Amino acid sequence: MPRLRNKVAIVTGGARGMGAATARLFVAEGARVVIADVLDQEGAALAAELGADARYRHLDITDETAWQRLVAETVNDLGQIDILINNAAILLFRTLLETEKAEFERVLQVNVLGAFLGIKSVAPSMIARGKGAIVNISSVDGMKSANGLGAYSSSKWAVRGLTRTAALELGHKGIRVNSVHPGGVNTWMSNPDKLSRDIIDKSYPNVPLQRIGEPEEIARVSLFLASDEASYVCGAEVAVDGGMLTGSYYQALPGAPGI
Repeated sequence: MPRLRNKVAIVTGGARGMGAATARLFVAEGARVVIADVLDQEGAALAAELGADARYRHLDITDETAWQRLVAETVNDLGQIDILINNAAILLFRTLLETEKAEFERVLQVNVLGAFLGIKSVAPSMIARGKGAIVNISSVDGMKSANGLGAYSSSKWAVRGLTRTAALELGHKGIRVNSVHPGGVNTWMSNPDKLSRDIIDKSYPNVPLQRIGEPEEIARVSLFLASDEASYVCGAEVAVDGGMLTGSYYQALPGAPGI
């Protein structure tokens, strides 16, 4: 039996990358999926590809009115909302001293405010039905950081904290809220030049699995957390990072003992 049979899901940032992989997998597993994004051409094309169980809707996740409109439309058309995947995000590579105030604010607006508004807008309909699952896509940089990622890391730490608070406030109302923390993933964000796997994997020599992740590998974890199989999982933080957070793997120098 499909794992999301009879469920309705909203996936933000669903037009490409991890969001598109999630939408594809969810439809394959029986869900009806609302692909929400600002990339209208890509989103519409994906919805057409996926057929009757997918639809694209333009959504600026920083706009509360737009969120309310999307939720009302989804409930009116599809009858319910079972799953929210807060996936949409932006990345900024800039040192703290180089980062402009407006840039920092923009990252927080999209990555944090967008997730907050998603939870706030979708939760009432889930509460009314006494059940639901929300998955917030954070990052390994919500558990650590790196130079040049001050704004992004700050936002992803905030998403992690937001997830915990939402789990506390909504769990007893039947809504499970969890976060996923991807490492490097082979999307336009981590691989904007579309380098081959042979080349891009060389950028991950210290990660235990020594390779970049694929969007489908993140989507499968979101699928588990969104499904009834995760019925007792709430407030969890799941790293999907090839082992990155365990530490750095260093190969022995020539002539030194191997490990």
